[in-house]
Amino acid sequence: MWQTVGNTAFFTLITTVPLIVIALAMAVLVHAGLPGQWLWRLAFFMPFLLPVTTVALVWDYLYNDDFGLFNQVLGVFGGDGLGWLTDENVAMWSVAAATVWWTVGFNFLLYLAALQSVPDHLYEAAALDGAGAWARLRYVTLPQLRTVTMVVVLLQVLASLKVFDQIYLLTMGGPGDATRSLLLYIYDLGF
Repeated sequence: MWQTVGNTAFFTLITTVPLIVIALAMAVLVHAGLPGQWLWRLAFFMPFLLPVTTVALVWDYLYNDDFGLFNQVLGVFGGDGLGWLTDENVAMWSVAAATVWWTVGFNFLLYLAALQSVPDHLYEAAALDGAGAWARLRYVTLPQLRTVTMVVVLLQVLASLKVFDQIYLLTMGGPGDATRSLLLYIYDLGF
């Protein structure tokens, strides 16, 4: 049981931070006025709309030891293939990467909505004071997003602590117990 608690805590740690940072970066880029904003919004949010089984099937194919895309790319550069879902040292990172890709769109949408509610006069005042883009981000944008960031952190920690589906579908808790989460452990005991 303690290993599953550790696995769940590790998964929470390695997914929560990227899900916040990547979502914020994507929202800032889209809000900055990239050409074709509707296409960027769609591309960033679309994976979140996919069911977990579809995501698991796609990533299982990408991670496949024999013919997966990631191992083929490694082979092109002269590297040996990895057991993305079968190596105890890599499996949790692989599940976390798939989870980040799948769920970052929701956080992106929350941050984008929050960015659109930041008053323009704050940016104008900062620009008049000589603040560059980084200073405006640091002293105007990030403080205005503090509440949304707390909500995103809370939602991500709760979602990561109750991880089950993607681990069950990709690794069934293996190899060994390397990716077994607390909910998967409860499921295994119950059934």
